[in-house]
Amino acid sequence: MDRDELQAWLRLTLSPGIGNETARKLLATFGSAQAIFEQSSSTLNQLGSEKLSRAIQEVPPTLADLLQTTLDWLAASDERQIVTLGDAGYPASLLDIADPPLMLYMMGALAKQARPAIENIASAPQPRLAIVGSRNPTPQGEVNARQFAKTFGASGLCIVSGLALGVDGAAHDGAMLGGGNTIAVVGTGLDRVYPKKHLELAHRIAAQGMIVSEFPLGTPPLNANFPKRNRIISGLSQGVLVVEAALKSGSLITARLAAEQGKEVFAIPGSIHSPQSRGCHALIKQGAKLVETAQDVLEELRLPSVQAPENSPAANDEPLADSAFLAALGFDVVSLDALQARTGLPTPELQAKLLELELDGHLTRLPGGLFQRITQV
Repeated sequence: MDRDELQAWLRLTLSPGIGNETARKLLATFGSAQAIFEQSSSTLNQLGSEKLSRAIQEVPPTLADLLQTTLDWLAASDERQIVTLGDAGYPASLLDIADPPLMLYMMGALAKQARPAIENIASAPQPRLAIVGSRNPTPQGEVNARQFAKTFGASGLCIVSGLALGVDGAAHDGAMLGGGNTIAVVGTGLDRVYPKKHLELAHRIAAQGMIVSEFPLGTPPLNANFPKRNRIISGLSQGVLVVEAALKSGSLITARLAAEQGKEVFAIPGSIHSPQSRGCHALIKQGAKLVETAQDVLEELRLPSVQAPENSPAANDEPLADSAFLAALGFDVVSLDALQARTGLPTPELQAKLLELELDGHLTRLPGGLFQRITQV
């Protein structure tokens, strides 16, 4: 993409009053972003809207600076690319969604070598699965997200998520731990990382996968942008797995979009007492596939199964020595008093056992003197 073409696309996205739908109509009418801004006033007035004609003719005051910033950003690395709606390498799966983004900024190892890499992400052979969920998951939910993603990564699935705290971050991390690729679709410009806690994770994703955004460089983390990017997460994927979600959450928006796009929707059930599980239970009632193991997803997507990674929810090779105690603990959050009633152990012995299992990674201690098991066996 040369300077003039990039300038025209940036101007199209910056012009006030020209949203994606209007921009697509203009592109269909005039053939290219550059052609839109080459039209005479009389031609533009024939569009039937004086406001639209004026918006096209006025040059956004921030255009020159953004153009130079974007050119500098692209020149800084061969792992940075921009693909537009009119580009042959535009992800084919996004053309089928209701509101395809006009521009996609791509950064990372998978974005290297412009055309071949973009075509690989757009339509290639590697299947992609979105994993989404709560920003404040239960300990079990975070473990599930990481271990399922680890299994999927080892099976050759590319994991798509949104780089948010909680389930998203665990999914990206798990995919890379399994040796797989991962794509983060973010709600800011690619010159920013949000949340800041995921700066190191974002660097790892860029080194092993790719970060994608439809928003211009410099775009801050605006609330409205995060639900908007969810259509890209589902659009790039063959299916969406919801790990944990409240009844009103962005994860359910992603699941709804996936269903509307004809994609598979999967959900992991949880405790009936956990608010983070209610969204998943609602999805299952609506027809989402209930998932207990990674194999459930692989079978539905008609992908070959693999040996589950160590500590995966699907890997039960080594039973715990304290299985009886963990069976008494169960999977719901439990108090010390309730656990003592179940086990009959004296308080000092019970506390010692809990500490031992906590150090071994089998349970986690929650505020209010509560405990929750985070391993399957």
